[in-house]
Amino acid sequence: MTVVPGAKSREGGVVETIRVVIHALIIALIIRTFLFQPFNIPSGSMKETLLVGDYLFVSKFSYGYSHYSLPLSPPLFSGRIWSSPPQRGDVLVFRLPKDDTTDYIKRVIGLPGDRIQMIDGLLHINEAPVKRERIEDFIESEEGTRTTRVKRWRETLPNGVTYTTLDLIDNGFHDNTGGL
Repeated sequence: MTVVPGAKSREGGVVETIRVVIHALIIALIIRTFLFQPFNIPSGSMKETLLVGDYLFVSKFSYGYSHYSLPLSPPLFSGRIWSSPPQRGDVLVFRLPKDDTTDYIKRVIGLPGDRIQMIDGLLHINEAPVKRERIEDFIESEEGTRTTRVKRWRETLPNGVTYTTLDLIDNGFHDNTGGL
């Protein structure tokens, strides 16, 4: 019988490395499933707050869990468990019931029972205009070649939460809507 020095320690080192990698994957899966999940911003719908390509971590326990919280989204249950309702001003990540493949990232401005309407470019909640003040323009540059100035406003929701919005077009298509 020939003894190769260090063979057992190399074998033990490989097994230990595999064990550490498996433990790290399990911990990452638990964190992603129950605590925080990373998301990438796919569109400019929340400029200047969130820009295209930004990454953010979303707290998964803030509003409870749905079957989408689980890896591969198995339909084990419907609705939400351990949930709490969102508040005005919160930024949510959600999926539409009719399209459960796309993640949407939006700010909550209305709550159940609220009537939301845009009148002459001004947000109204329950027929009351939201406080809005003009602030310095947002300057958008496209790959360093062209810059565009966009009107920027600070809006304050009825609960005191403030955020900024951009007004790309005066009297645009969505500046006057029917109430929702």
